[in-house]
This record gives sequence, C-alpha cells and structure tokens, in this order.
Amino acid sequence: MKLQRLGRFAGYNVGSLRRDLLSGLIVGIVAIPLGMAFAIASGVSPQYGLYTTIAAGVLISLLGGSRFQIGGPTGAFVPVLLMIVLHYGYENLLLAGMMAGVMLLLMGLFKLGALIRYIPRPVTLGFTAGIAVIIFSGQIPGFLGMEGLEKHERFLPNMKEIATNLSLIDGYSIATALVSLTVILLVSRYAPKLPALLVGLLSATLIASLLFDGSVATIGSAYGAIPSELPAFHMPEITLERIEQLLYPAFVIAMLGSIESLLSAVVADEMTGTRHDSNRELIGQGIANVVTPLFGGIPATGAIARTATNIKSGAVSPVSGIVHGVVVLAVLLLFAPLASRIPLAGMAPVLMVVAWKMSEYRSFAKLLRTKTGDSLVLAATFLLTVFMDLTAAVTAGLVLAVVLFVKRMGGMIKVDKVLPDRVARHGKVAPEAVTEQRDCPQIRIATVEGALFFGAAESFGRALHETVRQSHRVLLIRMGKVPMIDLTGEANLAALVAEFRKVGGVVLVSGIQEQPREVLERTGLADMIGRERFFSHTGEAIGYALTCLDKGRCVGCRQFAFRECAELSEEQAVRSAGSVGAQNAVRMI
Repeated sequence: MKLQRLGRFAGYNVGSLRRDLLSGLIVGIVAIPLGMAFAIASGVSPQYGLYTTIAAGVLISLLGGSRFQIGGPTGAFVPVLLMIVLHYGYENLLLAGMMAGVMLLLMGLFKLGALIRYIPRPVTLGFTAGIAVIIFSGQIPGFLGMEGLEKHERFLPNMKEIATNLSLIDGYSIATALVSLTVILLVSRYAPKLPALLVGLLSATLIASLLFDGSVATIGSAYGAIPSELPAFHMPEITLERIEQLLYPAFVIAMLGSIESLLSAVVADEMTGTRHDSNRELIGQGIANVVTPLFGGIPATGAIARTATNIKSGAVSPVSGIVHGVVVLAVLLLFAPLASRIPLAGMAPVLMVVAWKMSEYRSFAKLLRTKTGDSLVLAATFLLTVFMDLTAAVTAGLVLAVVLFVKRMGGMIKVDKVLPDRVARHGKVAPEAVTEQRDCPQIRIATVEGALFFGAAESFGRALHETVRQSHRVLLIRMGKVPMIDLTGEANLAALVAEFRKVGGVVLVSGIQEQPREVLERTGLADMIGRERFFSHTGEAIGYALTCLDKGRCVGCRQFAFRECAELSEEQAVRSAGSVGAQNAVRMI
C-alpha cells in the first residue's frame, strides 16, 4: 500500500509486478554481453562490466528520476575510459569514476539538470557518431583475431597498428566472428523478440568450442576466469595529488554521463508519454557512480538502447531495472565459468552492431545533406571526436554552434523608417508609407525588430544611423518588437542617443517591453533620454513630438503625423501634445 502513494509506483499491482519481472529478465539477458563487451573495449577485464551492470543498474533505477531508465556501462564512455586506463591505470579509473559521481550529485543538488537540454542536437549527434566509429574500428582486431596489438588513444594510430600487423590475421577467428555477426543480423530481422546479441554470442561460443577449440582466443585465455562472486568492498586510495591529476578526466566523465543519461531519459519520456525529473536523475547517477567503484565497477550512465528495450518489453516501474541487475547477478554467480569460454572474436560483432545502431546514420546523413550551419557543426564535432578527442570535439561543437547562432540572430535585427499609412485604418504605421515624395523632414519614426544583443548591436547601430538625417529634430524609436537588450546593445543605443542630443535632437521611445526598460533604467540611459519621453503608444509619442518642434508646426508632419493620434481619444491626444499648435492639429483629424 505504501508503494501506491509514491509517484513512480502509482497504481502498482500484481499485474504490474509480473510485467516488470518479464521486462527485467529480458533486459538483464541483453545487458550481459554488452557489459562484458564495453568493459573489454574500455581496456579492463570483462567482469568489471558485469559488476557495473549489477551495482549501477540497481541504484540508478532505485534512485534516479526516470521510471524506465536502465543504467550500466555504455559505448559513449569507451574512448574516455580507455584513455584513462592507458594513461592512469585501472585503480585511478575507479577514483575518477567516484569523483565524477560526486560532480553528478552536486549538479543534481544545484538543479543543473535542465541546462543539459540546451546542448544542440548536431553536437550530440556528431560526437555520438564519432564514438560509434571509434568503437567499431576498435573491434576490427578482435574480428580478425589479431592478438597482442598495442592499444592507442587516437583513431589514426590504432588504424596504423592494424595496417602494420596484418600478418596476425587468424582465419578461425574470422569464421567465429562471421557466425556471431550472421546470427545477430538474422535474429534481429526474423526473430526480433529474441535477444539477438546474446544468441549470436552463444552461437559463436558453441562453434568455437566444437570446431576451433584451442585455436580462438577466449575471455578466459585473455583475461583469466571470471570469478563467480562479487568483489570485496575496496576503497581506492585517495590523495590530493591523485585528485588533482584526475580532476579533468572526472569532469569529462561527469559531463558525458549527464548528457547521455538525460538524453536516455528524454527518449523514455517520448516513448511512454511520461516526464522524468532531470535533477533527481543526476542525483541517482551520481550516487551510483560513487558506490559502483567501491565494488570494482567502471563509470555508468543511462543506456538508451537498454532503456528502449525495457519499455518495449512492457516495463511499468523502476522495479524492472532492479530486476535486470538481479538477473545479471544470478548469471554471474551461476554461470561465470561458462562465460570464460566466450571467444573474443564472437564479442567483436556485438559491439560492431551496437556501434552501427548508436551512430544514427540516417539522422546523421539527413542533417549533413541540409548543408546549413547545423551540418557544419555536425561535421566538425564528428571529425574532431574521431581524429582528436571527445573533449575537443564537444567544446568546438558548442563554440561553433553558439557563433553560428549569434550570427543568425544578429542578421535578424531590422530597423525600418515608417510613417502612418494613408490606406490603413486607425493611422497604422508602415515602412511602405515612406517614399521620396512623402517623408518628414523633422520627425523620424523608426521601428526596431529583434533582440538587441552583442551579435546584433553593430547592425542595429548602423541601420538606425542610416535612417536618420541631421535635419531631423525628433527621433521616435518604436521598441515594441524588441524582446530583450543586453549591455552591448544598450551601449550602442546610448551612443546613438548621445550623438543625436549633441545636435539638439530629442529621442523618444514607444512600446518598450519590460526587460529592455529595466536594462535602460539600471544603466541610466532611461534618465539620459528622459523618463517622460517613454510612451506606451506611438500616437502619444507623436503628440509629444509636436511640442518639440518650432511653434508645434511642421509641413512634413502636417501630411501624416496627426493621423496617428486618431488611435487615441481627442482628450488623450491633446494631453499628450501639450501645445496650442499640437492641439489645433489634433482637432483637425
């Protein structure tokens, strides 16, 4: 009964439990080969991937903010973890994972979960596709049976290592890998309800044991037997020197983990129509990554493919994720000796297929074909991920995306000189009303559209200067379509106001929105213009403008200006005009 009072368990019953048990069993079976494969690809022994799947899988489901999230080792971490293992070793990887967990926990506590959503789609698609290439290429030696190759951090050195050691290719391993790959593809196509990766791996193990026994490298021959027990609690050695050394790698793990987990949670929301709690999700991920290394596990995050499998299998609540961890634990305790016989060549196709799917090649190609700024961001992020590293790729992708966004927004600023339209009713202003024969020599009315921020400030200043002549006595700036202004935009506006006032001109502002008004008041520009010269409507501003002209008279204005006052009542317009000449003109309407 208590569970029913919890949001994620609302309406939970025996039928729900039955569905969670089934989906947890299915996802647990799917997670076993992936856990081992991702651990091997990350440069550590396969059992550590299983430990991660068990500990992180249970904690992320229990404490996270998504009802359907499945956590564990993922492909996104492979290049980062491999780099840490190659540079710092496995023991330091555990400490880096714990530090990343603390960072994730703090991000959730400080409610930074929503910020991850602002990472542009081309950036995430670019680095995901780049990681897919790294994972796929990293499995080529295993597929070809090339043992003893030196692992490198970068893509090109790894490809060079393969090219210079082609003599190590083993035919038995290729045959085993082809069996695994063929079975995976056939099962995925013709029996999609079966765990294709596990079936392929078992088929390859059976073939290798019966036909190539002793001729193909296995998990046992390469890494030793997988122990059929959980490791003892072990606290990594923590020193100030090691913390300083691992601060940057831990930050990369935390950022990548937060992005991956929240993307997975969003996918789950789209598939189920639910909503996750992003900050709670980060807290759950953080706790899981602090605890998991204490039992030998590597960093974990939300796994999109396994989460989708969980949902498709009928999951109802986080219980399915907990069950998935328990299933992996049971397999580890009961069948660990059999896992040692799995051929490495049979595992290579597992990650190759995963890499192909995670690349989102259709979306990648579609976005690339648009030949827009987004396709440039995509290509840059992808290439930097493959040929440099993930941190440089994401940083460059974000910077490029921001620059292109600023450029686009800066080009959207628009300044039009307008006059009341003779054709339109109620004296509405329009840029088409301004012609060589019909213009006002003393009053310039300018409509500004768009955000006045640093990317648009120069264009705004230049455009407004071009609309104003020295003969104009009054400049009326209509700012009803300016949603925001930053300090750079304010500085350019202030420079224009100061320049116009030097020649004896008067600046009026109409229709200004709340945010721009607050900025002008805080910077003092509102006082420079004169707070009495801010008006809600253009008609009121024109009425005031007439008081600024000689004796309230202007031949140019007599052609058009007073029609704008028709939007107001005669009493309001007269009060706004405030002079005998303006009052007479208003009554002429």
